[in-house]
Amino acid sequence: MLVLAGVALLAALAWVYLLAGRGGFWRTDQRLPPVDPRWAPERWPSVVAVVPARDEAAILPHTLPSLLAQDYPGELAVLLVDDGSTDGTADVAAALGRDRPLRVVRAGPPPAGWAGKVHAMATGLEAAGECDYVLFTDADIGYAAYTLAELVRAAAAGDRALVSQMALLRADNGWERLIVPAFVYFFAQLYPFRWVNRPGARTAAAAGGCMLVRRATLAAAGGLAPIRGARIDDVALGRLLKRPPSRAHCWLGFTTEVRSRRPYPRLAGLWDMIARSAYVQLRYSPVLLGLTLLGLLWLYAVPPVAGLAGLAGLATGAGSAAAWCAAAGLAGWLLMSVSFLPVLRLYRLGGWRAPVLPGIALLYAAMTADSARRHYAGRGGEWKGRTVPAGRQAQ
Repeated sequence: MLVLAGVALLAALAWVYLLAGRGGFWRTDQRLPPVDPRWAPERWPSVVAVVPARDEAAILPHTLPSLLAQDYPGELAVLLVDDGSTDGTADVAAALGRDRPLRVVRAGPPPAGWAGKVHAMATGLEAAGECDYVLFTDADIGYAAYTLAELVRAAAAGDRALVSQMALLRADNGWERLIVPAFVYFFAQLYPFRWVNRPGARTAAAAGGCMLVRRATLAAAGGLAPIRGARIDDVALGRLLKRPPSRAHCWLGFTTEVRSRRPYPRLAGLWDMIARSAYVQLRYSPVLLGLTLLGLLWLYAVPPVAGLAGLAGLATGAGSAAAWCAAAGLAGWLLMSVSFLPVLRLYRLGGWRAPVLPGIALLYAAMTADSARRHYAGRGGEWKGRTVPAGRQAQ
């Protein structure tokens, strides 16, 4: 019991650090930077939205019209890149874009060393021609009518080369409400948004559903070729622009105005979404995998186990060791639960879900382990019938 109490105490202290010293990762207050209302450009920058799409015919009617209907004062064109679809994605897009500023282009098979999505993005970038900004967005993303204007204002007025918003993912059914908020929470824990937004800080990331990029800065960084093999393209793009030689000012934040419409009716779909890239994030390292799994168990499983074991020990008169175990375990459990509340509020979910975070973390640990299993089975990064060859990538 005393050993468990010591381990739980260290976990509780780790949670004190995470809440106080890791960039406020658990808060959701990083919203689009305010711009002086008197700011008005002589000419609004031109924007080309690039939408990579692979077998997205079913979801495009729910998302593409919101992008085509943007209330944007400047020049806007939309390029949908059909990435080898077999379900008529290009035809659906063309019908939705009739009499709208939409062009459909087709991406050929990705060349050796290129990830499929990055190649589709590069195809769209090349077809975009001259423009001031490129909005890389996913086919499942819907927008409020004024979103693009706000993104451009924040980028141009603040001299930001990248402005990215974490889309509000769908959380309508039981599995989505269980898994999705934790996905956002863990992403922010890995890449605290405040640190991403701090010029000169090493932390760099973006959210792939909505990334407004200054075209000139991206061109100076070599375009998308330096990250051609990236499976986690958004993080790779953030690092490309923020680190030398670009050292550009980048920004990442939360929003409720950019929403993913992709449904995940069953656990299998959410499991695939996470397992597809978890081992990639660990750079295919068995050592990092082991440390990650141990870390998840220590931070998330030990506190509730110690707390409950300590309470049980107190009930049977186990003495001071049980008291220390209960106090340390319950303190750690309370701190992690408090840290989960802002994301739950962002998704309009009840705070009673916060104490369930340890169980969700164990589920994520299983997904991470399965991601490694898929990699060694030759199925790493499998998505819509395409398996990306394993290998070291630019991130």
